Amino acid sequence: MLENNAKNLVKISVQGEAQHPYIGSPYRIDKEGQAHILTATGGIVFNVKTGDPAMGWEADHVEPGVTIKNPDKICNTALNVYTCIGNEAKIMSGDAKGKKGIAVGGHGGVDHIMVYFPEEVLEDMTLGDKIRIKACGQGLKLTKYPKIHVMNIDPDLFAKLRIEEHDEKIKVPVTHVVPPYMMGSGIGTATAAKGDYDIMTTDKEEIAKHNLQTLRLGDIVLIKDWSNNYGRAYQKGAVTIGVVIHGDSIKMGHGPGIEVIMTAATDLIEGVITSDANIANYLGINE
Repeated sequence: MLENNAKNLVKISVQGEAQHPYIGSPYRIDKEGQAHILTATGGIVFNVKTGDPAMGWEADHVEPGVTIKNPDKICNTALNVYTCIGNEAKIMSGDAKGKKGIAVGGHGGVDHIMVYFPEEVLEDMTLGDKIRIKACGQGLKLTKYPKIHVMNIDPDLFAKLRIEEHDEKIKVPVTHVVPPYMMGSGIGTATAAKGDYDIMTTDKEEIAKHNLQTLRLGDIVLIKDWSNNYGRAYQKGAVTIGVVIHGDSIKMGHGPGIEVIMTAATDLIEGVITSDANIANYLGINE
């Protein structure tokens, strides 16, 4: 276990509601200029969960499980900043009141939080159900590695990542390595302490070259030459570790979303390719 300041973190309640899907224009345009009508963000998704494939769905930016949002914009910002992957969620209203789940990602732009609940719980839920998150994780620091920034991850989940120390660096199990030129929507965001940015999937040859067609929701991946310390920017030698939190997109510049959990402006982080490095395995979602 890496030495850290988890005992000093504050655990605080934030809350949202199961968000109804919404549509502006019904059409989404692909890279060939073709119009499609597809399910997209929001809602209670019954058949896609963390651990499932990120690619191949007849959908655009599919959000696994239950999407929640606070109707007050300022409060929703707090929901999105404070909620960390792995935080406990609890349903506070409706027929499924009292049932617990797990926060599995925050989607930038639409400013949604996604929450995993078992299938039998989803059957008793309805849009508008209130869901409380016990938010904890922002401010997590590694005592021996002050130049590694940790964010967006519950300290209990962080402890399960099987990270090892070697030659004053840390080694993190990851399923894939993403080259820097494939990152798209979300670049330039002022902070990585909320939301995500997308792997662009327009070039299918590059997707195959890096085996990204096998990405799964919840996979932990390494992004080369990207610093997310104080925003998102290309920086040679930097390393970012993130979690795949939403599905692929047909839109140019978009694709599976990556929420950052660790980043360093230098090569203090190394990835070790490990096929089961997925938060679904660490959280017991697939059991």
